[in-house]
Amino acid sequence: MKKFITLYRHIIEQERKYPEATGQLSDLLADIALACKIISLEVNRAGLIDILGFTGEENVHGEKVKKLDEFAHETLIRAMEVSGHLCAIASEESEDFIPVNEKYMGNRPMSKYVVHFDPLDGSSNIDANISIGTIFSIYKRISKSGPGTLEDCLQKGSNQVAAGYVIYGSSTILVYSTGEGVHGFTLDPSVGEFLLFYENIKIPKKSKTFSINEGNYHKWDEGLRKYIDSLKAENKSEGKPYSARYVGSLVADFHRNLLYGGIFIYPADTKNPNGKLRLLYEANPLAFICEQAGGRATDGRRRILDIEPENLHQRTPLFIGSEDDVREAESYLS
Repeated sequence: MKKFITLYRHIIEQERKYPEATGQLSDLLADIALACKIISLEVNRAGLIDILGFTGEENVHGEKVKKLDEFAHETLIRAMEVSGHLCAIASEESEDFIPVNEKYMGNRPMSKYVVHFDPLDGSSNIDANISIGTIFSIYKRISKSGPGTLEDCLQKGSNQVAAGYVIYGSSTILVYSTGEGVHGFTLDPSVGEFLLFYENIKIPKKSKTFSINEGNYHKWDEGLRKYIDSLKAENKSEGKPYSARYVGSLVADFHRNLLYGGIFIYPADTKNPNGKLRLLYEANPLAFICEQAGGRATDGRRRILDIEPENLHQRTPLFIGSEDDVREAESYLS
């Protein structure tokens, strides 16, 4: 490690570039990091404290809720609603957004922000000890005062002021951007701090790796099947065949491709004609990070960050990663 820089120090240094900054965003990012440290601790000892398995309930998407899903959701809510910096919270695990109680907002010029999060992405892999993660996204509120509104939550991704994710794997890594590049930090458990490890991450413009669930091949449209077939065909002049790398946890697949290059695809198909990933909780924050790193993110036709959301749990196809690879995929779809 070349620099001994903690996450909070890095956030403050970014803030100093803007003399008009109030410090609220910095404090909010620190609150998120604290919540993720707590989640990381529970993930690492989950098998020892009976927190694996299902709760017996289903979430708004009809999916069985894991105990760790519920723990992560509640931990993030508790950490952020008392911060005084939020007017509303939206979680993938909640059917409606959560207006922040005015008692936490006070009379100060606070509550400027809205946060969206996927508390535990890839939770279907929890019991198999495969990497999972938390994804978050921050917007400035549109309403003027009081608890937040649905309008505050339904903003297009280009309005994000910050986004990031945390991976709970062999180590715990936090990656974030406030529009000034993408930076990664590793949690040092001996001191309890996220320390800078990746500065100004840039995704390679072209890769030799693709990530997609090929088990759905016969549900795809013809253009996508032709694109995937082209990646697997021998073509040395174009650097093909590509290698397939697919974990099944979006945040883990995306992180690998961010560092080494690659394209991740979760397309629409005959079973999910609108795609399956959530626009607000998954696609938007990762698209923001990808573009900051020099990559590209679309639904196959439109830039993800330009999509106007119509509801909190809107789904979308996602083509994200190295710019040249995403553009090539789009050419087959058109």
